Amino acid sequence: MRAQLSRLAERWRGGAYYSSVCSWTSAPKGCAAGGWGAGRKCGSRSVRATIHRTMSEDHFPVHDEFIYCSGGATEVLKFGPWKDLQKSNGESKPKLLILIIPGNPGVVGFYRTFMQSLYCSLDQRYPVWAISHAGHCSPPRGMDMTQEYDQMEDVFGLNGQIEHKLSFMKEHVPADIKLILIGHSIGCYIILEMMKRAADLKVLQSIMLFPTIERMAQSPQGKIMTPLLCSLRYVFYMPLYLLSFLPENLKTSLVRFVLRGIKSVDEASVEACLNLFRMDCAANAMYMGSQEMVKVLERDNNTIKRNLQKLIFYYGATDNWCPVQYYEEMKKAFPEGSILLCEKGIRHAFVLDSSNEVATMTIDWLKKRSLY
Repeated sequence: MRAQLSRLAERWRGGAYYSSVCSWTSAPKGCAAGGWGAGRKCGSRSVRATIHRTMSEDHFPVHDEFIYCSGGATEVLKFGPWKDLQKSNGESKPKLLILIIPGNPGVVGFYRTFMQSLYCSLDQRYPVWAISHAGHCSPPRGMDMTQEYDQMEDVFGLNGQIEHKLSFMKEHVPADIKLILIGHSIGCYIILEMMKRAADLKVLQSIMLFPTIERMAQSPQGKIMTPLLCSLRYVFYMPLYLLSFLPENLKTSLVRFVLRGIKSVDEASVEACLNLFRMDCAANAMYMGSQEMVKVLERDNNTIKRNLQKLIFYYGATDNWCPVQYYEEMKKAFPEGSILLCEKGIRHAFVLDSSNEVATMTIDWLKKRSLY
């Protein structure tokens, strides 16, 4: 134990720690430590590995896929029989993909119930996918590894996460497939950047749930979290390291204790929280959060204006990350846009207890626009 702590301290003094890309195996040759406070850097190549888990939930297929994308460990949760859209053709190829870009932490397990509700409400006709943020997942040990020539600078930072999603789209989603993008929190900012940087994406609609797309550090929650994420996040590394040794049942009990104030917590969210007991996942999430506080500043009015007819914004009435003031200013700036304020008391982290309710609203919005 003492030796482990000593090695950990050495890595901290170096200012970095291996992300989940490298944490469970030896780092590839040419790969420097990164992720905790800095993105993992590769000299000439990045690592890619793939593993699939196929499950059945209520008699429909669910695929849990782990890949390396742009050098970052990535989990892709897929509802529907379509494992590989690039290999689908003819009648088997869907015309539409619903893709979810998560908030932070970007653990796709938080969205499992939301995705299931969407998939069933769409009569299981279209794939519903969610992609994690790079380094926000725990890939199984023993994944086969192959070399891939697609390095990315600081994949765990905010800009890296945006490019990570675009890289995933390029490699795994056919260029001619139509898209419905659903963003949550910082996922909405990422979607706006995706639409800005890749105007050729065939986006029919982007749904922005509790969007943190401006002045994050100035929001009520941002004022609290900015010093914690930008200056003090290293203080949390040692407690996280120690907590990672707890048995799984104790970790689950601790999660339930923290969430005890929520009457009906989604069990999928409880399980997803266990990822955050891994130091690499939690540290990558905090590092990304620190960049959000610094880089998410002014609202990108130009991108919003160009794509206004494709955007639906849904603000929370009690959301300390994007307060009602932001909604009112957005509504004033774009009076003709679909900019909505929640009247149901749904929390920013809706995945904890309101996934089905938000999924129902999402389907209603899509129906009104005749998008499926």
